[in-house]
Amino acid sequence: MTTFIFEVLKELKNNNENLSELTFVLPSKRAGLFLNHQLSQVVNKTIFAPQILSVEEFVEELSQLKSISNTELLFEFYNTYLQLTKKESADSFETFSKWAQILLQDFNEIDRYLIPHKNIFDYLSAIQDLKHWSVEKNQTEFVKNYLLFWNKLHAYYTHFTDSLLNKKIGYQGFIYREAVDNLEAYIQNNADKKHVFIGFNALNTAEETIIQELLQNDLAKIYWDIDKVFMNNQKHDAALFARQHLKNWKYFKNNPFNWITENYSTDKNISAIGIPKNIGQAKYIGSLLKKLQQDNDSLSNTAVVLGDENLLIPVLNSLPETIQALNITMGFPLKSIPLASLFDHLFHLHKNNTNTFYFKDVINIVSHQFINPLFLFDGIDYASKIIETIDKNNLVYLDKHRLTKIAKPCSNIIELLFSNWENSMVLALENCSKLILSIKSLLDNNKKSNLLTLEYVFRFNELFNELIRLNSEHEHIKDISTLYSIYKELLSSETLDFQGEPLQGLQLMGMLESRVLDFETVIISSVNEGILPAGKSNNSFIPFDVKLENNLPTYKEKDAVYTYHFYRLLQRAKNVYILYNTEADVLTGGEKSRFITQLDLEPIHNINHQIITPQVPTIETQLNVITKTDSLQQQLVVLANEGFSPSSLTNYIRNPIDFYYQKVLKIKEHNDVEETVAANTLGTVVHNTLEDFYKPFKGRLLTVDDVKSLKPKIQQTITYHFKNEYKEGDITKGKNLIIFEIAKRYVSNFLDLEIQDLKAGNTIKIIEVEAENNVSIEIPELHFPVNIKGKVDRIDEYNGITRIIDYKTGSVLKGQVAVQDWEDITTDYKKYSKPFQVLTYVYMLNKANKINFPVEAGIISFKNLSSGFIKFNEKNGHGTLINDDTLNAFEAQLKNLILEICNPKIDFVEKEIL
Repeated sequence: MTTFIFEVLKELKNNNENLSELTFVLPSKRAGLFLNHQLSQVVNKTIFAPQILSVEEFVEELSQLKSISNTELLFEFYNTYLQLTKKESADSFETFSKWAQILLQDFNEIDRYLIPHKNIFDYLSAIQDLKHWSVEKNQTEFVKNYLLFWNKLHAYYTHFTDSLLNKKIGYQGFIYREAVDNLEAYIQNNADKKHVFIGFNALNTAEETIIQELLQNDLAKIYWDIDKVFMNNQKHDAALFARQHLKNWKYFKNNPFNWITENYSTDKNISAIGIPKNIGQAKYIGSLLKKLQQDNDSLSNTAVVLGDENLLIPVLNSLPETIQALNITMGFPLKSIPLASLFDHLFHLHKNNTNTFYFKDVINIVSHQFINPLFLFDGIDYASKIIETIDKNNLVYLDKHRLTKIAKPCSNIIELLFSNWENSMVLALENCSKLILSIKSLLDNNKKSNLLTLEYVFRFNELFNELIRLNSEHEHIKDISTLYSIYKELLSSETLDFQGEPLQGLQLMGMLESRVLDFETVIISSVNEGILPAGKSNNSFIPFDVKLENNLPTYKEKDAVYTYHFYRLLQRAKNVYILYNTEADVLTGGEKSRFITQLDLEPIHNINHQIITPQVPTIETQLNVITKTDSLQQQLVVLANEGFSPSSLTNYIRNPIDFYYQKVLKIKEHNDVEETVAANTLGTVVHNTLEDFYKPFKGRLLTVDDVKSLKPKIQQTITYHFKNEYKEGDITKGKNLIIFEIAKRYVSNFLDLEIQDLKAGNTIKIIEVEAENNVSIEIPELHFPVNIKGKVDRIDEYNGITRIIDYKTGSVLKGQVAVQDWEDITTDYKKYSKPFQVLTYVYMLNKANKINFPVEAGIISFKNLSSGFIKFNEKNGHGTLINDDTLNAFEAQLKNLILEICNPKIDFVEKEIL
């Protein structure tokens, strides 16, 4: 395949041009690299390399100004803004930066298109006057300030550009305007210099002026790359600018238009492939490259062009391992590097200027991959120690001093991370820089394995040095929030450049990097409306009609730019794969692009349409099965001897795997910090409070005065147990205060229920409170002892009948403590877990000879106190009294359950929880 660059060089050589003395100007630096490479294929002798410049470099040379970053421009513009605005009505830098960026873009456009700036700013001001409230007699302060802003635009522009000119710096548009002003002097001083402009398309007025002047003075040649098909079709946007140049430039009245080619009509294999989601496209690119590599070992003439550059990381992760040579023209976004998340956490921690920190923010920082190693001291992981202390003591908020107390050997790094920044920009930036140096010192200990990480740290060190410089020079950053905004602005524009061989292997690039370059095989991703082309985005203060009036580009011209780039990629390619997302997303792109529809309507190429869906394997849900080995059987013997509790047995009924994890493997659930008091903590507090209240009355009849005497103690006892269970958690405000009051209300209502019962003439005698039990069961089939243990909340005598009571802080209804079919009691957890639990208590107490029949067992639900004591009952007509027959029926099921647990032939099989 012959490339456009090669054709131009061949033409120049055939015209006997001295290539060494030419100055080549191209749309991008990357194109210059390819030109330099192809130069060696054209010349057959040793020559001095010509000067090769990108258009930006050439214009900078003309203007004698240096381009500066957008962030620095904001600072410079804010200087102008402060000088021209009254102090009392001036915006903060953070507010200013939001609208100033748009205005700077408009300044840039006005200058690039050489619009007389006074005219357009006066025009904009007049429009606002007409459109809004200039005719109002009594204008508010807001209206006056609004109109004043528009009237000042010209003053802002003039002062700002004068300031930049004095410092010999500028933004792109201003540099272009100055270049045009200096053009005459440049031509006089470089009368013998020949310029060759290659591969341009959409030119702004400044570029057009410069190139035309050089052409008219016979100091330049220009080579376009446009196909005959597009030039002849007056409605095709790919040649919109080329047709305008051919028609409007005086130079082409007497000189040929080089070149209109005929490459697009050659045979091509074009496939339009719809793939759901962006990740689907990335994965398909990987599989497509693997296939292409199998068909042709080298991918040196293949380019992957990303319409949406956010696909870079997914595509890199999807590339086949067999690809040896790869060149990536886009940098790795600095914001995607793990170190970026650390500073996000750090700014989030300090933005409120406080000495106490939320526990999750602390955990995010001390557990971060770059910080955690700094908390290792003498083999102890103090980061884990901090997290354990937070969990154990339920610390929702903690300060630097508490952290130092937990991890004293790490006091230096704690000081660096958690000392108050006091809203001081100098202190904040100094701490961030010291932190970077601390991370670097640690990584230096093992340089070879940390080369990439050290590169990350180096780039962030540069970024913070730039922030320190900007802050010291301008002093516009007044608070941490503004500092964070500027940090994010810098971070979003910074990249970590990939190192590779730019002229070998697969080329992975963005759409603009493909300018002037040609490839045999092209894969273009994200060809969706809103991405290619970008559509009707208009981030500008200049209205659409004013842009038309002043020949400024609108969305139509911007769409035409992408149309040209898209079709130019197709011109010399033989194999083209156009990928688009079939799942329309209004935020990141809509339906498939009009470019694909346009290709279909053109009678030139047959487009192969495909819809690709990912292969989703059918994964059958396999329930976990734990085989009972000899060692596991021994553990069950030990567990049986220690004793099964009612809750562990109901846990087995619910899911045998949970029983295995918790009782056999002894795996406990992690106790997270309770920001809001958990239900089990509330239950424990209420249980412990009632235990304290009723223990002194053990063995005697209750009186109304006994119960009334407990009421004044509720506040103190509940508070004590909350502190005991909730540790250092705060119960004085928010939801926790509500839960604290609920606990008091539960206990108070329960005592009221007791008083009501006693006043009604009922007798209540407390027999046991929180009674511990451990009894042995004889199961002939098992050759080892089996015990059952558990704690009964309360045993009393109510009008002479013994009651076994279980407290529940949750809601329990009457039907939930009934048994209809005894065989279901050990299989249906949802229906029978509560009767199983209370019957186990009765069974233990009976075995221990602590009760006499008949007895009643049941639940007191604090959420359903109006139901009183909810008694166990048999629905087959035996009522609520529990006797030997009831216990014999239960015992048979209990023994069967324990036999199942201990049977070596019955594995622990996970239940599918519906």
